[in-house]
Amino acid sequence: MVKEKVAVILGPTATGKSYCGLELAVQLQAEIISGDSMLVYQGMDIGTAKPSITELQRVPHHLVDILKPQESFNVFDFQKEAKRIITDCNTRGILPIIVGGTGLYIKALLEGYQFNTVDSDDSLRYKLEKIANEDGNQALWKKLDQLDPEVANRLHLNDRRRLIRAIETALNGESISQEKKTELVYDAVVFGLQMDRQLLYERINQRVDNMVEQGLFKEVHSLMNKGLDLSVPAMKSIGYKQVVEYYNGERTAEETCDKIKQYTRNFAKRQFTWYKKMPYIHWFEVGKERADYNKAIEEMKLILEQKFNLL
Repeated sequence: MVKEKVAVILGPTATGKSYCGLELAVQLQAEIISGDSMLVYQGMDIGTAKPSITELQRVPHHLVDILKPQESFNVFDFQKEAKRIITDCNTRGILPIIVGGTGLYIKALLEGYQFNTVDSDDSLRYKLEKIANEDGNQALWKKLDQLDPEVANRLHLNDRRRLIRAIETALNGESISQEKKTELVYDAVVFGLQMDRQLLYERINQRVDNMVEQGLFKEVHSLMNKGLDLSVPAMKSIGYKQVVEYYNGERTAEETCDKIKQYTRNFAKRQFTWYKKMPYIHWFEVGKERADYNKAIEEMKLILEQKFNLL
């Protein structure tokens, strides 16, 4: 059976994935599938670094602005929707390019995790309950963070039921994947962007400052005025949660910005660790200069043209 074609550009937050994906898609007349778990939400634009209207108009984008913030979207939903879009693109002779940093989403898609088979496992649930009772919910959260840092970021320590369910889901996919020995279900080329750690942290700090200047606090306040609070999982994402806490009087604006920077840097560090589970990534080192990105884009283009006979 002929596998469907797909390209992927991933990497930690603030490494420049969106720029590379957009320019590559323009040059190859491709379409972009967002692999970011937060870009699906309408009205959550600044804090998610969502592509601008102009950028969205340059190339067809999928899985962007498709849900209200209070609606749920998980790895199973992503897998189902992305499969459909990839098939549609291949049928039309278009190369789909997945751009994003949600590692579990992309790994689950490429390796064919069978999340629809997830049922509550009484023995596993008992073990997880035992861990929580003996070591506290923090131990559950740490385990989930190793499996799926994106979801861990959105779940509260006190939400034991959701923590356990998320671990069950992730472990189910992991076990299936391990049995397949990371055989990909697509004819895929996976690119990754990486850079000097200190430079990345500087970019993250600057990015947060830019978000604040663009109106992050106003965006969060608008969402709160619509009745959204920290009971909504999307509002617990980095940036949104800290600003909600600011409006709740828990810290100053300056302290809030520092917290967002700190949590984002920590998250990027965990993403680096997570990507080690994906040995098929073709890494590109990028730096401060736009020329670094343009060189990487040109190399990616050549690889894809040769791999998929796009010339």
